Amino acid sequence: MNLNYCPVCGTKLHPKEQPHEAPALYCDRCAEYRFPIYSAAVAVTVLDEAGENMILIRQYGDPDPVLVAGYIEKSETAEEAVIREVNEELGMTVQRLSFLRSRYYAPSETLMFHYAATVKGKTAAPNWEVDNWEWVPVEHALELVKPGGLAETLLLDYEEYRRCRT
Repeated sequence: MNLNYCPVCGTKLHPKEQPHEAPALYCDRCAEYRFPIYSAAVAVTVLDEAGENMILIRQYGDPDPVLVAGYIEKSETAEEAVIREVNEELGMTVQRLSFLRSRYYAPSETLMFHYAATVKGKTAAPNWEVDNWEWVPVEHALELVKPGGLAETLLLDYEEYRRCRT
């Protein structure tokens, strides 16, 4: 979110030098620097127990498959959000999770935390957000997502993570 006015008092912000740092937006009335406000979310590469297959979902009528994702709720950790989102969207229980990387997603001004989560079992019970879902072999997932889209970027991150682990 572009910050033009102080979120506390509504005064117009202006750039001001900071000691030993880059200029930041400043509120004269509050005598405080104000920093960007953005959302935080998780994206999840959901894996079977063998780590050979992952789940891709389709949502909200969009034909392109994506990963499970959702916003982090107030007072919730990113890890708690992963467990909640996988359970809410797929009705599955996370057994293990690993942090992959964070990435800023400009279209929605969201800081995304990408995790790999291993789930128990192969049967999902998706909620209303998920139009359909499928297990796909990890090595073929990239072929199925939209080129240049966020899902492709996240799957490339997962591939790099896998390479570094072997």
